[in-house]
Amino acid sequence: MTDRDPVAEGERAARDNSPAEANPYLNGSDEHALWAAGHEKVAGAIEARKSRGR
Repeated sequence: MTDRDPVAEGERAARDNSPAEANPYLNGSDEHALWAAGHEKVAGAIEARKSRGR
């Protein structure tokens, strides 16, 4: 059995255009926060590129 990586899952979700509300982890859990951080990292970078016209 492989360990899940919530940060990597959140990053992948953002690249797949899944909304932050799609976080599968229980709100308030460490995993929820890690998933959200990964999602925000990638989603923020995507938005920055869009705003610069790339």
